[in-house]
Amino acid sequence: MKKIILSLVFATLLISCKEETTEKVKQATKAVSADLKQAADSAKVKAKKVLDSTKMGEKAKVIIAKGAEKVEEGAKKIKESVKK
Repeated sequence: MKKIILSLVFATLLISCKEETTEKVKQATKAVSADLKQAADSAKVKAKKVLDSTKMGEKAKVIIAKGAEKVEEGAKKIKESVKK
């Protein structure tokens, strides 16, 4: 009789521990998924900043090229006016 009662108590303890472990695993999974989501969001923001800075660099190159063309045109006009 004692063995039956002890085995029932032991089985009950195992089941209750299993539920606590399952709950802890669920909490850990939620925490890890939240951390991953936050890391993905921060990586996304950083990537956008890099892309924006790259676009600004490209725009600056275009602006500089256009400015150089205007300066060359102005220099040509000055040379032509000096020749006349």
